[in-house]
Amino acid sequence: MSHDELPANAREAGFTLIEMMVALAIFSLVALTLLKLEGTIVRNSGEISTQALGQIVAHNMAVETLTDPRPPALGEEEGITDNGGRLWNWRRTAALTADPRLVRVDITISDATGRPAAALTLARSAQ
Repeated sequence: MSHDELPANAREAGFTLIEMMVALAIFSLVALTLLKLEGTIVRNSGEISTQALGQIVAHNMAVETLTDPRPPALGEEEGITDNGGRLWNWRRTAALTADPRLVRVDITISDATGRPAAALTLARSAQ
């Protein structure tokens, strides 16, 4: 039986070279997109982890500020604290508000590389 004598469905059973190349090109684009997406997810999960821990550090600083019997000194203070097995840079800025009985306290937290991780503002008694 020659090629011309084959039934029509038997002659069209395979893929042509062009069809295979198009399929490989589509597969390559999908694979590259998935790899890029994976990198983005890994990077974002690291940033989210840093921000979540930074918020915990900021809240801890806020609790210390609110529970200290002495009001914070007006002006800016900076320091380093260890929390969650990591070092965090903190900055606390205290200023009087329109009501002299209250002090506004801004707390900012950054990771060891200096990237901002959290910010928090609170008010407490000036006495």
